[in-house]
Amino acid sequence: MLNKKYRFHSRGGVRYVYQKGKTVRTPKMSLVFAPNSRGFTRMAVVVSKKVMKTAVARNRIRRRVYEVLRKNLDLIPKETDYIFVVFSKDVIDMPFNELEKLLGELVAEAKVCYNKEN
Repeated sequence: MLNKKYRFHSRGGVRYVYQKGKTVRTPKMSLVFAPNSRGFTRMAVVVSKKVMKTAVARNRIRRRVYEVLRKNLDLIPKETDYIFVVFSKDVIDMPFNELEKLLGELVAEAKVCYNKEN
């Protein structure tokens, strides 16, 4: 699991990212991101009931995504808030390296969008 420091602690931060952030989409998931001034990255994973009906399955998806993020934390640009929104139930059975590649592509695309802005 991702360290508590790198996760959101209230809905206010998540609401801010949704309102002020930019979005990068793929068919299986999207990434909403916004810069922050905290000096470190914060992340959240959102899995809707539309994706999987049971909480057990949604939590499994969430844990898998958090594990990929934890293992690749040093590759993720700092001082940015990220919210990963899962659209597809395929993520639950996706091989770990494929999931890692998908998340890497999303973060790389976000980095490109973020650099265009500045």
